[in-house]
Amino acid sequence: MLNFFKHKKYPNFWKEYLKTFKTKQSKNINTTRFIVFDTETTGLDLVKDRILSIGAIIVIDNTLDVSDSFELYLKQDEFNAVTVEIHGILKVGKLIKYNENEALEKFINYIGNSVLVAHHTAFDIEMINAALKRMNLPKLKNKSIDTGILYKKLENKKDNHFNLDVLCKEFNIPKHDRHTASGDAYITALLFLKIISKLKKERTVHYSDLFRNQNSKGLL
Repeated sequence: MLNFFKHKKYPNFWKEYLKTFKTKQSKNINTTRFIVFDTETTGLDLVKDRILSIGAIIVIDNTLDVSDSFELYLKQDEFNAVTVEIHGILKVGKLIKYNENEALEKFINYIGNSVLVAHHTAFDIEMINAALKRMNLPKLKNKSIDTGILYKKLENKKDNHFNLDVLCKEFNIPKHDRHTASGDAYITALLFLKIISKLKKERTVHYSDLFRNQNSKGLL
């Protein structure tokens, strides 16, 4: 009964988001809806810093669905001149910007129950979760994949930290629009597909293998 009353306090978009998880999800890599995303932020502090932009693109059936991509910018109550040199997002300008609540609602509506993919995904997801907390909402429920961890599942890869620039060079991925949310999402999506392709050449890859951590003994 208490859960019922608590649930009723959620805004409609969050109730609709929760409903998507009642639908049985695909356990097939080719039919799963993956959403590769990236956030640009004022910094790396999960408490003090804020999201400046979110970019995302859908991967399904080994294909990028560029016709259904996602990009938005957030109004800046916080401003860090140092990080502007990296992402180039100014506090003022001609870009259409949304307040944090509006932006998170649009993102939640977009992702539904899809599997989220990002490079070093923990940071991006925690930034989203921090924003949701400020809205008095729970954390994201989606399964997630870190392309940095996925890369380590390849044969003969050491357990080190690999940034996106290094992996772009290894997989011959052009770094177009690097350090923009939409650009990095697109680059990460290409990286995701290339890693999956290489894994399939090395061994049989099952859906569940994608979610094993880097300490596993390998894919089945």
